[in-house]
Amino acid sequence: MSFLDKMDDLFKEKWAFEEELPVQTQMIPEMLEGRDIVAESPTGSGKTLAYVLPILQLVNGDKKQTQALIVTPSQELSMQIVNVIREWVEGTSITVTQLIGGANINRQHDRLKKKPTIVVGTPGRLGELVKTKKLKMHDIRHIILDEGDQLLGRDHRVVIKNLIENANPERQVAVVSATITEEIEIVAKKFMNDPLRIQVSAADIPQKGKVVHSFVKTDIRDKTDLLRGISHLKGIRALAFINSVDQVRMREMKLTYNKSPIVVLHSDMKKFERQEALESFRKGESTILIATDLAARGLDIEGLTHVIHVDVPHTVEQYIHRSGRTGRAGKSGEVLTFLSYTEERDYRKLTKGIKPIHKVWQNGKLLEKAWVEEKVKRRK
Repeated sequence: MSFLDKMDDLFKEKWAFEEELPVQTQMIPEMLEGRDIVAESPTGSGKTLAYVLPILQLVNGDKKQTQALIVTPSQELSMQIVNVIREWVEGTSITVTQLIGGANINRQHDRLKKKPTIVVGTPGRLGELVKTKKLKMHDIRHIILDEGDQLLGRDHRVVIKNLIENANPERQVAVVSATITEEIEIVAKKFMNDPLRIQVSAADIPQKGKVVHSFVKTDIRDKTDLLRGISHLKGIRALAFINSVDQVRMREMKLTYNKSPIVVLHSDMKKFERQEALESFRKGESTILIATDLAARGLDIEGLTHVIHVDVPHTVEQYIHRSGRTGRAGKSGEVLTFLSYTEERDYRKLTKGIKPIHKVWQNGKLLEKAWVEEKVKRRK
């Protein structure tokens, strides 16, 4: 079977795509031409394959050189991309290695000696390996920055700049993100060669399902109890976002004490703990995965019914990235926000242009407020 035939089969079977999604249609041919690209497309719109597929055709697995570098802000996203690439390169000479913090660095040194075709990793570990000259950047001709808004923020900007500058002078650089920030624009001007700007909106993506935005009004002190109740709903598979690691730990302690079927994911956890949490959730052993923004960046979890904003996000970009974890590639889903009185003004700004549904938690069920009121009225 040829690589192109494999692409067609996997698109339809594994990825459930009847046809290319807009970001793929626009990005793949331009990447194959060697263009630098800045691509803005909603979360869950097919950005990973939009750069993975052309990279797999641009590299040569028979050459014992590391030719492509994919940088991500989180261990989980790196692992996810490596798994995608392994699926596509099965039976070919192309190899891929993951370089993330928290993993044994000596084993990573050994893997790099074998000259993997593609490297996927997080900024801290990549920077460390370049500094010690274990990762040789001069052979790398293709650099992808996935979740570019995070990678080019204050925390990682210097490392990313060094990676790009140390790569082959004829390098190709592509940045993908659900939101294009000022930092991305600065990098595009400084380190990219006349980059093509691709913009895909949610309206451009074929919609088979529907994503509902809703909210439940609650006191801040009652949010943990509400999350506990929702964790027992039949059929629920939710990713719940909390703004800080301390709050994640506090809620985990209370929910675990009450035997709620939840697991947590945050940046202070060890690599194996994070893997165990994700595995537990993917297997259905827990119904809600509680996470901070960074830990959950780019996660693609099949069958996710809800995204829950336990804490209201600080920015529109945060709301977009979190909410995009459900309803991926045109599927249905619900974005539910726990809304305290003090958060109402911020929530209105975040959902401008959206008509969220007001819901209530009643008798162990999540119901539309209008429906409950109508039912009460009929009883009277």
